[in-house]
Amino acid sequence: MIATLLQALFWLSVAGAWYAYFGYPLALAVITRIRGAGVGGGAGQTDRAPTVSLIIPVHNEREVIEDKLANTRSLAYPVGRMEVLFVADGCSDGTAEYLRERQDEIVRVIEIHQRGGKAGALNAGLAEARNEIVVFSDASIQLEPGALEALVRPFLDPQVGCASGEDHIAQMGGEGLYGRYELWLRRLESQLHSIVGASGSFYAQRRPLCEPFAPGLAPDFLSVLRTVERGYRAVAVADARGTMRATVSHRDEFDRKVRTVLRGMTTLREYAHLMNPFAHGWFAFALVSHKLMRWMVPVFLVTALLASALLAPASPTYLGLLILQGAFYALAGGTALPYPPLARSLPVRVSAYFTTVTMATMSAWAKFLAGTRQEIWSPTRR
Repeated sequence: MIATLLQALFWLSVAGAWYAYFGYPLALAVITRIRGAGVGGGAGQTDRAPTVSLIIPVHNEREVIEDKLANTRSLAYPVGRMEVLFVADGCSDGTAEYLRERQDEIVRVIEIHQRGGKAGALNAGLAEARNEIVVFSDASIQLEPGALEALVRPFLDPQVGCASGEDHIAQMGGEGLYGRYELWLRRLESQLHSIVGASGSFYAQRRPLCEPFAPGLAPDFLSVLRTVERGYRAVAVADARGTMRATVSHRDEFDRKVRTVLRGMTTLREYAHLMNPFAHGWFAFALVSHKLMRWMVPVFLVTALLASALLAPASPTYLGLLILQGAFYALAGGTALPYPPLARSLPVRVSAYFTTVTMATMSAWAKFLAGTRQEIWSPTRR
């Protein structure tokens, strides 16, 4: 009886993890092949480019701010229809001074002298934003010249309330592969109805839909949820491309992921009603599958590992499955070995990244259940 229960737990856990990473994308691919709303583009509705307010929150970004400012000025957009608002949130490294000296009719700097966190910085930018479309970006991403024009194009469709660009990781490896996987999922979700999360480094929203951001919630996720709640679609824009470098270390990625998942969990709790399929249809299906099921993967993996360990002494099959699981996690340790060819190999980097993300999600669950919330943000070093 106990063995049967453990076997059921093992295979249910495996099925849950498989669905989160493979079953859901497969279901999306099949469903969107049958039906899909498409991104929309408003072709022929108007030739007028909407006015844009680009908000870029920064905290101690002196190392990259020169490149970000130059990149922002290089964006192709009709003259007189764009303003850029850099929000310096408690900067102490000269970032605010550098920007202040380079203000002009397009670029303005909003200085917050006492650090208040990302929500506060974004709200300060929103208070000054005057234009029809608000675009949010980070200092860490370098945008292609036509990225801004591409990002706002879907807003010619009146049903589109939010649009996400694509942030590509320059290096191949665990984070780069995972990033490409996430972008592919967003394109499929966009065809079905709406994406469930935007790229925090580059996305846009109609100004009337922009409400003040709440501390402790993920702004990019929150913007999508509010958009859909108001009856609009949130879409992915493949041509709105930017490039980022991978995180410097697994520790940096771990910390970033804990922060991201914790804020995502907190946000989803506030908007749990959007997971009701009777009220929100395909979006509820995507939200549960992409977010909740993904965050449950560590629970599935730990359950599968423990169940196979308990079954292994009496079953060669489960002993073999236990060994396979152990071997995959052991690969992650290859990054710590003094043998660069092994540390740089794709299997080791994929295992290391997956293990880092899994452990970070477990840590986020512990913090979430303990009532911990996080708002003060430090830019991830890339």
